[in-house]
Amino acid sequence: METQDRSTFAAWTRITDFASANSLIVLLAFLAVFPFLVPYTAIATQILISGLFAMGYNILLGYTGLLSFGHAAYFGLGAYGAGMALVYLKMGLIGGVLFGAVTATLGAMAIGFLCLKRRGIYFCMLTLAFAQLFYFLALVVFDNYTGGDNGLRDIPTPPISLPFGISLSVATPLRFYYFVFVLCVLSFLAMRRMLNSPFGAVLQSIRENEKRAKSCGFNTNRVKLIAFVFSGFFSGLAGSLYAIYYHIAPLNTLYWTTSGSVVMMTILGGMGTFAGPFVGAAVFLILEDVISVFTKSWQLFVGAIFMLFVIFFPLGIWGTLQERVFYRWLRQD
Repeated sequence: METQDRSTFAAWTRITDFASANSLIVLLAFLAVFPFLVPYTAIATQILISGLFAMGYNILLGYTGLLSFGHAAYFGLGAYGAGMALVYLKMGLIGGVLFGAVTATLGAMAIGFLCLKRRGIYFCMLTLAFAQLFYFLALVVFDNYTGGDNGLRDIPTPPISLPFGISLSVATPLRFYYFVFVLCVLSFLAMRRMLNSPFGAVLQSIRENEKRAKSCGFNTNRVKLIAFVFSGFFSGLAGSLYAIYYHIAPLNTLYWTTSGSVVMMTILGGMGTFAGPFVGAAVFLILEDVISVFTKSWQLFVGAIFMLFVIFFPLGIWGTLQERVFYRWLRQD
């Protein structure tokens, strides 16, 4: 009996070691069949987009240790950038997505340059202030182009132009899911390569002890700005996909509640872990979807559940599972 137990533990250890070391492979394999595991494709696509947003934000919070309260700015800039490119400039689908992501990247570059001159709570408040500035610009100043309080509506989903005159429509929910899936695969591979590189190690050294990183000769301000820009790019890419999927760039994509949601998703799943923010986004959206069926005050219950998770899962869902299950319980003799 003891031999059988040891064999079971050994098998589970190999499985969990693989899952931990190859979290990207496990995540992508799961996402490939995800739309067939949920009641409807819309929630799968929403989780995929929000997961990309949270993983982009995790570059800044989880790996660099910078708490931004204004990441709605880049999500919203991506949404409005893609929407305007498709509505006014008549760009193709890929061009519109990239236009939104680049718009968010430029915004992140400018805001990051200004905000990173401050530390701590001043940095947090500056990021929030800039996000609210963009919210006001979209609401009042450029409302003729953004739609003001109604948002930018009727965003088209043109077919993808392929070589030899071939066009591929992604207008159906399942096809659009796999279009988003392909872009997420490329994004996740880029994130994985970046975070596993020496640059990723420098980010984590800044998070742990910025003074020591400076003493090692690193220009920490430049490194943090690069991390800020990368985070803005992936957040803007998620915003672009959001606007195209829902055919609208709503004003609330720039509102502070969007920034709060991505902070909750990242902490809930496990900041500083690769797949954790995606897990947090999935849990957050599933809770919202289920609880909102029974009550309009779903935020109250989601907030209470979030506090319980923070108390009992201090490293987030995925981080705590890795710490308590994968590396402690399964390796006990």
